[in-house]
Amino acid sequence: MDIKVNTRVLNDKAQAVEVQGEIDVYTSPRVKETINELIEKGHYQLVINLEGVRYIDSTGLGVLIGALKKVREHSGRILLVCTNPQIKKIFNITGLVKIFEIFKDEDEALQILANAG
Repeated sequence: MDIKVNTRVLNDKAQAVEVQGEIDVYTSPRVKETINELIEKGHYQLVINLEGVRYIDSTGLGVLIGALKKVREHSGRILLVCTNPQIKKIFNITGLVKIFEIFKDEDEALQILANAG
């Protein structure tokens, strides 16, 4: 039930949120708090790296959706980095693949942000 959430600056536009472990009803508040702190500080371009995530439940998905709504209020974006087939399957089954931009690595996500701005 351990979770690690780290943030770092990617470039002058984007912040990375790196999550490792399981995002569930017990650990979601930690993820939400970290993302909300970034948004409150005016960071609206977020790359959330889910490479180290082994499991995500509906609570975790809710945190990501809530964060997406908040950054969109400021014309921001959330780009997810995920290659784990089980996690990607959850995004496909729930239809969230249609609202989240999902990339194979941070470089690919950064390229999209660079081209947008």
